[in-house]
Amino acid sequence: MDIKIRKASPLQTKTACLVVGVYEKGFAEQLYKELDQQLGGLLHKAQRNGEFTGKKGEQILFQPTGQLPAERVLLVGLGSRTEGTLDGIRQAAGSAMQLLASKKFGQVVYALPLCAVKKTDSAARIQATAEGLLLAGYRYDRFLSEKIKGSRKLPQTVTLLIDNAREKPACESALRRAQQLCGAVALARDLVNTPGNIKSPAYLAEQARAASAASTLSCKVLGLKELGREGFGALLGVAQGSVREPQLIVLEHKGGGKAHAPVVLVGKGVVFDAGGISLKPAEKMDEMKMDMAGGAAVIGTLLATALLELPINLVGIVPAVENLPSGTAYRPGDILTSLSGQTIEVLNTDAEGRLILADALTYAKRYAPEMVIDLATLTGACIIALGHHATAVLGNDQKLVAALLHAGEESGERLWQLPLWDDYDQQIKSEVADVKNTGGRPAGTITAAAFLKKFAGEFRWAHLDIAGTAWRDQDQPYIPRGGTGVGVRLLVAFLQDMAGRSDRTAL
Repeated sequence: MDIKIRKASPLQTKTACLVVGVYEKGFAEQLYKELDQQLGGLLHKAQRNGEFTGKKGEQILFQPTGQLPAERVLLVGLGSRTEGTLDGIRQAAGSAMQLLASKKFGQVVYALPLCAVKKTDSAARIQATAEGLLLAGYRYDRFLSEKIKGSRKLPQTVTLLIDNAREKPACESALRRAQQLCGAVALARDLVNTPGNIKSPAYLAEQARAASAASTLSCKVLGLKELGREGFGALLGVAQGSVREPQLIVLEHKGGGKAHAPVVLVGKGVVFDAGGISLKPAEKMDEMKMDMAGGAAVIGTLLATALLELPINLVGIVPAVENLPSGTAYRPGDILTSLSGQTIEVLNTDAEGRLILADALTYAKRYAPEMVIDLATLTGACIIALGHHATAVLGNDQKLVAALLHAGEESGERLWQLPLWDDYDQQIKSEVADVKNTGGRPAGTITAAAFLKKFAGEFRWAHLDIAGTAWRDQDQPYIPRGGTGVGVRLLVAFLQDMAGRSDRTAL
């Protein structure tokens, strides 16, 4: 899909389809008055009948009879102008692209960047529009026949309109950023959507190496022997039920000064999770290929950071394993000795993500990090608490949590903070080991984070539970069903904000 930027009037632009955004109560503006006149009053009629009022998510497609250069006009509702955001533009662009793909238009024009959003410029609106249409255009079609792929076709050319030619260079830079960022999100989605018969820990490591080769990242991988020598007892305990050997993937971006401590990202990389001896129910077990979405987000974020050349030092750590039941699998009641030396009583082998993260968090200390953020599809309890609309965030540093919450609002990947009081530590206290790997059903998301806190040590740390946001069963405005790639845009927004600060202690 070729995306261009052009200064032009929407109503004088020749195209197969013109996409126009409309705020509620915005029909009195000159553009919409002229459009209604060109449409012979159809827009006013649709508004009067309640068929299209500009509410968020509404769409209506007109087919002018020669009055406009555009063969069709698609109006997309933006909701209240006072509540307009860049994510609203992103969503409108995405929902429009979903319709356009089904109609197989070869060339379309978006006038969405012309819609005013408080405290934004044309470049920001160009980037939001481009992100929306690119993210919505994604499909995992690797295993589909050509005939089925052909039932949906993206436009060959998309033109984004601006109203000031002097802004074109800045807008073109914003478009490039959107393309680089969305390419990294697509990689994360591809990794999540790849089926379990292909996606081994070694496969995940291969994809990390490929991302490294396509950028300035450096990559190293620790295999079974190295992990054994180092003492990754918790990670190896989880991995021992599968014939596929575990891997510890480490990616580095050195964009900051040598004196600057790195930010470390840790992502859960369970390539398939059957639950181990504590076997999961058969229903929806097929979706457990997505249990490495945290690792996918880390790989995608590192790639985006390198492509965007962010002036920051960043390390990504992905412990990659497969959790299966077998004669060699670890058992409920086992006691594992972690890399930190702390012992862990295993009560449930399906609480495996926190075990591999524990060793990865300990390993992160070797980089003397400025801060550590981990991402994991960790608990079903998070879905019960927050549904599929928000990621849970917990941590030991409120400034870090606040910065992540802000990045969530900015990127549209929203977070909600849960408490992490010391009171919850009692639920994971073991009588036979230093800690047990589950605190039971009450406050399951919080006690999982309380477990991780014991391995985060003294560094600034935040935990993101993406169990409810990493996968979609239905299409959303710019999130097709399947792996969402959640975390990449969130973390890039966070890192961009961090890189722009002269005083990082305020973060």
